[in-house]
Amino acid sequence: MKLNVNNPVLFKELKLRFRSPKSFVGMLFYLLAMCLFVFGFIFTTMSLTGVSYFRPSESMLLFSFLAFIQLGLVLFITPGLTAGAISSEREKQTLPILLTTSQSSFQIITGKLLSSISFLLLLIVSGLPVYSLVFLFGGISPMDFVRIFLFLFVTLLAIGSLGILFSTLIRRTIVSMIATYGTMLFLSVVTGFLFIIVMQLTRFNFNGVGLPPPSIAGHILASINPAVLFASLLSQGAAESLAEMTQVKWPIWIGYLIFYLSITVLSLWMAVKKLRVNMKRSK
Repeated sequence: MKLNVNNPVLFKELKLRFRSPKSFVGMLFYLLAMCLFVFGFIFTTMSLTGVSYFRPSESMLLFSFLAFIQLGLVLFITPGLTAGAISSEREKQTLPILLTTSQSSFQIITGKLLSSISFLLLLIVSGLPVYSLVFLFGGISPMDFVRIFLFLFVTLLAIGSLGILFSTLIRRTIVSMIATYGTMLFLSVVTGFLFIIVMQLTRFNFNGVGLPPPSIAGHILASINPAVLFASLLSQGAAESLAEMTQVKWPIWIGYLIFYLSITVLSLWMAVKKLRVNMKRSK
């Protein structure tokens, strides 16, 4: 697994992706939608409260809405960008040509991954001026901003790596996409549902006085759910309520980083190992 900064696969994919007018048209409509949402939220809030200024507490609410919009963008667009990276090459019968070049499997996998998520990263970065409008009204610290974008990037990288892995293991793009979206829904929806069930069972089984016993399972489920993590990052009250429910003082963001960075490393490692193995089997 040789690391080489000069990655022709990455450069070729970036040129093909960003030369298309569709990419910039999509970015234009995305930014227009974000601007309409921000200004609509500001004017609606001011008209409902009957004041001519925007309060810092409402600025935090607007920032939370924008953060969850970006999270939804990452969760639902990343699988579509990465799940067909390798399987589409196999369907077009161009994968054997790619494998006969001097590029290593690591270069091919990382080049496909980075080129696939580059457009989504560009969308997130292009929304920074819209986020800057929130800072004009106060209530948001730069560290809140940095934390949100750090965990967005970690989530994007992990889901993108899963998409690349399924695209390498599965021959059909549609099946690979279904598997990636299914994994994403499990991590973002099913874990939240299981967390609620575990918390309810813990309360049901606890009939004594005082504090309930620690719920390790509930804490783990909360630690791998992106929505729960973002709620705890955006609201100190939500983080305290979560710690009170699970009775575990270990911050969930540490478990989130460990889990999703492990998924990224393992997915890329398996994709690199299985890329040429699948090619040999298909002969």
